[in-house]
Amino acid sequence: MRNKKLASFAVALCLVMAMALVASACTVVAVGKNATVNGTSIITHNDDSTSANFKLWIIEEKDWPEGSVRKLIMNDHGYEPGDVMGEMPQASHTYRYFKSRYSFMNEMGVAMGESTFGTDNEEIKKDLVKDSDGIIDCWLAQDIALERAATAREAVKIMGDLVEEFGWAGSGETINITDGDEVWIAEFYGRDLWCAVRMPDDMFFVAANRARLRDIDLTDKENVMHSPNIVSYGVNKGWIDGNVNWKSFSPAQVYAPYHDRLYSTRRVWRAQELVAPSLKQSPKEHNYPLFVKPDKKLSTWDIFKIKGDYYEGTDYDLTEGPAAGPWGNPIRIANKGEGAWERSINMHRTCYVHIGEVDPKLPAPIKGISWFGYGAPDTTYLTPLWPIMRKLPKFYEVGSRYEDFRRDSGWWVNTYVQEMTTLRYCEAIKEIYALRDPKMREQFTETYAVQKDAAKLWRQGKKNQAIDQLTRFAYDRAVDWNRTWLKLGDHLLGNYALGYRNFKITGYPQWWNDFIGYGPLER
Repeated sequence: MRNKKLASFAVALCLVMAMALVASACTVVAVGKNATVNGTSIITHNDDSTSANFKLWIIEEKDWPEGSVRKLIMNDHGYEPGDVMGEMPQASHTYRYFKSRYSFMNEMGVAMGESTFGTDNEEIKKDLVKDSDGIIDCWLAQDIALERAATAREAVKIMGDLVEEFGWAGSGETINITDGDEVWIAEFYGRDLWCAVRMPDDMFFVAANRARLRDIDLTDKENVMHSPNIVSYGVNKGWIDGNVNWKSFSPAQVYAPYHDRLYSTRRVWRAQELVAPSLKQSPKEHNYPLFVKPDKKLSTWDIFKIKGDYYEGTDYDLTEGPAAGPWGNPIRIANKGEGAWERSINMHRTCYVHIGEVDPKLPAPIKGISWFGYGAPDTTYLTPLWPIMRKLPKFYEVGSRYEDFRRDSGWWVNTYVQEMTTLRYCEAIKEIYALRDPKMREQFTETYAVQKDAAKLWRQGKKNQAIDQLTRFAYDRAVDWNRTWLKLGDHLLGNYALGYRNFKITGYPQWWNDFIGYGPLER
């Protein structure tokens, strides 16, 4: 696997600078198989990017003739074609996988997410990002890993090898990866610098746009992988002295230091607080444990609620105060100026939420469920999908964020419900929960039963029947959710339009009237 760079440094630099303009935005969590209620491993991704192409495809598996090459295309997940920057030998066989703004699960049950990070150290930023001529961006690294990896460990190694050979492009990334049996946390800092750690099976992890790998035992060859120069590069640059403790090295501190990042640390605190309240951690710390052991075992539903969290019940509750308006709306739209909102895990611009749940006890093509939903998690639903499905509903391919609203577009339908909820959030969200939550709980039971039946068919050699069964179930569920959500949006609009409730005057809460000075008109 040797490169032949076809593009100039200038072109690469322009692309890197363009990517740097995309807001660092996503929150990811991971749960080990001994920390879940059913022995599955979980990784997640709230894709909160500002420029996401929300379309979802299945990239089909393929056998490749000897001598085939794999083009290395940067920025290949937008609305426009990416730029071919090089090529490498193609694998003899590539796996089937889901591709959207980011690719997230393949037919072997390898699943992953990502969270972008940066640094406030201008010297390091210039050296690792602006001056780098690397051509492997996050999208390309994940694509190639999912094309070729049958395990999480293999995926880490594939991405690490790519970065060492071709160089990293763009801001740093934290990537969470699982195959059901193992969970790995990999970080790519720029140039050819990377490090990855296997998470203990009974632990929970969260990352929120700030590099997380600290106090890593680089001598642990079984549970840690890294680039050969992960220490020497920092020493040679003078960013650390040569007296390095290899049993407690912090690449996040060396290559992505951030001195005060409440935008990130508050989300980390909140996620850890939700799963391990017994730790009683302060919300004002600069650094939190890399992994925490949950106080109780977690379900996919528990994780989904974390993904939709907005600090409810804490001092930072976004449903409280004037910014939430009279109806307790936790959504904060983008603002300008020097100020900042509290940044919750749930947010207005989330393109999609993906929860990859992988059962290591099942056959590879069956074991990975992609729980998928468009929009802010608090107002969306999850529907189960498998990469080996023969097809997806058409609404996953329709529309664009930069075009008009379409009722035949899955993303726009979910955005429609999200927007209608803001008409009177405190009441509309109760209607969503009343419809969604029982339906999802029933769906979890049905999904695991269908998955188990499909695994049985697969083991009996009835592979086509297994795929047909999963396809029919998941396709019908997705279509049902989409239709239900479209009707829900219509209902919310009718119920809360023009400030009324079913066209009856309800008036504002008294605290809001007091706040805005509502009273008799005076001459």
